[in-house]
Parts: sequence; structure tokens; C-alpha cells
Amino acid sequence: MIEIKEIKNDSDLKKFVTFPFKLYKNSKYWIPPIISEEMNNFKSDINPSLKDSSISLFIAIKDNEVVGRIAAIINWVEINNYKVRKIRFGWFDVINDINVTKLLINRIKEIGKANKLEYMEGPMGFSNLDKVGVLTDGFDKIGTMVTWYNHPYYSSHFEKLNFKIEKQYAEKQFSFKNIDKDYYYRMSKIIQKRYDFKAVNFDKIEDVLNNMNEMFDLFNRSYSSLSSFIEINDIQKEYMKNKYVRFMNPKFITFVLDKNNDIIGFAVIMPSYAKALQKMKGKLYPFGFLHLINAKKYVKNVILYLIGVHPDHQNKGVTAILFSSLIQNLKEKNIEDCLRTPELIENESVDKIWKNFNPTLRKKRCTYKKDLN
Repeated sequence: MIEIKEIKNDSDLKKFVTFPFKLYKNSKYWIPPIISEEMNNFKSDINPSLKDSSISLFIAIKDNEVVGRIAAIINWVEINNYKVRKIRFGWFDVINDINVTKLLINRIKEIGKANKLEYMEGPMGFSNLDKVGVLTDGFDKIGTMVTWYNHPYYSSHFEKLNFKIEKQYAEKQFSFKNIDKDYYYRMSKIIQKRYDFKAVNFDKIEDVLNNMNEMFDLFNRSYSSLSSFIEINDIQKEYMKNKYVRFMNPKFITFVLDKNNDIIGFAVIMPSYAKALQKMKGKLYPFGFLHLINAKKYVKNVILYLIGVHPDHQNKGVTAILFSSLIQNLKEKNIEDCLRTPELIENESVDKIWKNFNPTLRKKRCTYKKDLN
């Protein structure tokens, strides 16, 4: 018999958070989250996303063992402001038993129908800065700290339950060794002179943080045309800054300013902490944080976390300025590869940015959708 239990206390929340540690115990490709931070993600007094969202967490129990988990998320900004009547589901993990998946999904359906919503979609988080998608290709490649990993059978569970693919994402990577640094340097100089633009680099993380609210405003502007996009509000900006500041290297962040010193372009690159997080096994203390420090100091691969250009300047070569600055800083660190976060296949403008880097496809993922009627 399978029991579906709603999370009501910290003890059960820890079971919810730590279930993947058992499910992927022997995986070389799954990246464990930091347990304490993952638990904080579901606490309304810590995560501001919960001020605009309702969330219910469930675990599936069979023979006194957790065998699955799922989160039901209703983003009220999405529903009230964007008129998208969907219930999200995320943090989905399950053993290879479709009966467990069916019972977990039924809870999403029940909550969605009770709130008069039209369909469910997932896996996804609270906002566009959360993890997204079921992995459908690239199971034999190590993940990143900003993506979910899953076993290959997940997709078949959704398909057998009559879900349809809603959005598709690609994760690509490119090598730095073949990049023509001189080309981007020349282009950067030409474009800066033509439009009176300038690149801004940072040595101190405090200087980055002082400008990040304006950067997030530009993020909202530059991605607003994409389907499912929801703006990041002021409280969420502060939360994201605090959440990721320890992972940032200020030299891996570049802004482009116009003649009025307004930010019109940005790129945020983070060291890859995949191997460090695997060694930590979810724990910062007593020694886990040392793995983070070492990974930040001796980084070889990086993750392109965010990039954006103001819509009014997207055809002016702003990215050449960003690349020229970043390439120089990254080559000084002997960085080998850059991994890109999941990008919507429909987002052709971002894909064009990287065409001269000869990127290769690394992973594919998608979200699944099903009507609630």
C-alpha cells in the first residue's frame, strides 16, 4: 500500500528534502543540494517567493520508506496578473513505479481543481530563476547546481499518464580554447566608440551587489517576451542576492553601460561547484564549506548563469563588449569550458548570441502539461 503524506513539520520536510540522496545514492551525475538551504526554500519567513505563492509538499510512503515526493505550487502573480490559470508542480522525484507517480500527480490535480485552475505543468519552481524541467537527454553527463537531475524513466511515467510536452529546453556548452579573443576585442572597441557604451568589471563582490537591483530590472525587461516569464520583485531580488553571493566571483561578472550610465547589458558567470557539492553530500559543516572555497579558487569550468541585453539595444553588438571583457578574465584563470543553463528552444535570440562559440548540445529537458478537466 502507498500512502501520500502532506508535509506539516520539519521532520517530514527533511524527509522530503533528503529523499533524492537515497534515490541517486550511486549516481555520478546527480548534484546534491545543500540540505539546510533546500529546507529554507520552503519556509515562508525566509523565501519571499512564498509570499506570492501557495505551496503544498507531499511524500509517498511504501513499506515505511519514502518512495516519492512532489510540490504543488500556485503562483498567484501568474494567475492574477498574467491570467495563466495553471498549477505548477516541482521537486518531483520517484522510484520506478508509475503507481507512485499517479498518486502524487493526483494530489496536484486535486489542489488545482479546488482552486478552479485549468491545467498543471512541471516540473518547475516558483519563478524563472528556479530549476526547471525533466531531463530527457544527457543522463551520462554531470549536472549543475542550478538544474535537476532525474532517472530516464521519468518521461515515460508522464507520457503513460497522458501528459504532453509543453516547453523544451536545451543545455549547451563551449570550450574557451578555440575562441578568437582578438576578434571580440576589436569588435568591442568599435561598438563602444560607435554608441558611447562602456564595460564595467568588478574586483569586489560588494560593488556587484550595489548594482544588482538595476541588473534584475534589466533581467525583467529583457526576458519579458518569453512564455511563462514572471517578473522578479524587489523582495525576491534581495533573496536571490543573499542566496548566491557566496558562489559569485566578481571578476566573472560584467555590465555594459550606456552614455547615461544605465545598465543595458549584463553577464553573470559562476564557477561550477558540481564536484564540490558532490563531495559535501548536502552538508556545509563541519568541512563542507571548504570544498566550496577550493572550487571557487581552482575553478576549471564555469556556468553562464544569466545574460541579458536591453530590448532597445539587442542589435547593436552589446554582447561583443560583454564577451571581450569576460573572455579576458576567464582565460587568465585558465577556464576550460562554459556550461549554459537550460534555455527555452523558442528563445532564438539567446542562441544566436553563442553561434560564434561553436556550442555543442549537452542536455535536453522539458516540462509536461495536462488539463485538469
